[in-house]
Amino acid sequence: MAHHDIGRTFGALLVGGITAAVFSGIVTAQTFSYFNNYPRDATEVKLLIGVVWFLDFCHTIFVSTSLWDHLIAHFGSVERIDYVPWSLALTIAFTAILTFLVHLFFVYRIFILSNRNYFFAIPLTLLACARLCFACLTTAKLITLRSLKRFVELYTFSFTSGLALSALIDVFVTGLLCYLLLNHKQNSNLGGVLDKLLLYTFENGSMTCAAAFTSLVCWLTNHSTSLVFMGLHFVISKLYANSLLASLNTRKGLQANRHPISGNLTTLMFPDTRKGADTMATINPGTRTQVERTQTSVSDTISGGTLARTSLAKTDPNFLEVV
Repeated sequence: MAHHDIGRTFGALLVGGITAAVFSGIVTAQTFSYFNNYPRDATEVKLLIGVVWFLDFCHTIFVSTSLWDHLIAHFGSVERIDYVPWSLALTIAFTAILTFLVHLFFVYRIFILSNRNYFFAIPLTLLACARLCFACLTTAKLITLRSLKRFVELYTFSFTSGLALSALIDVFVTGLLCYLLLNHKQNSNLGGVLDKLLLYTFENGSMTCAAAFTSLVCWLTNHSTSLVFMGLHFVISKLYANSLLASLNTRKGLQANRHPISGNLTTLMFPDTRKGADTMATINPGTRTQVERTQTSVSDTISGGTLARTSLAKTDPNFLEVV
């Protein structure tokens, strides 16, 4: 590096690490809230949340280990500014893996909302895979070279491409989700609910995209004299994890806008039920028997399923629960 600015190097890493730890605490709180409020979600979604939390926890450990190496184990050694400990390199890979899972979750949302349109899903999935590959290459080369200066000389493109793809995917995912939700809004009377979903989608996508883009700009403009880009990169994985958890945890708040119409917005925006599962699975066990009896009685009296569905909705309003 040309000169050693402690504030913009070690200081940036410290601030980024502290901020990441705070957001990691929010991830843990949101994870606890998710498992507490949505025990009936599909096993696949619960597993995804568990893996995301574990990756976030490991990422925080690696950030803390790298800070210990720089600031404690080698305290006062300015020459270590250029040195890249293995733990610091691993934070990049873990950020990429977590980001990859979150991107796939939102791509699946787009796939469902677009009536299983592979034209949207496949390119986005390929971009997410490419982003993951570039990040893994970056981690491998940093561990091998152990020098940021050498890495910049030989493999600048890998880190640049990873951040650029991450921001690009966020733009595409946010734009497509907003576009598809607007289409659903025009064809339904769930205006209030969809307005809130649009706002949440835009806010989450904008936040993660802004973080990735800012880190990319700092990397391209000041990587030779500053580690601000790395301090920002510490926080990126936390924002992705929180965006995923927030999108799932907002369902309780959006239930206040329930509307007694048929539809399956819950499945469209929150794919949290088993494929082919009966909607009766969402009804509390204590009321299930009563609901089943009501439905059977009405069905025996009047042919067709419309009145049976109406009676079921009256017995348990959660049957037509929206989001």
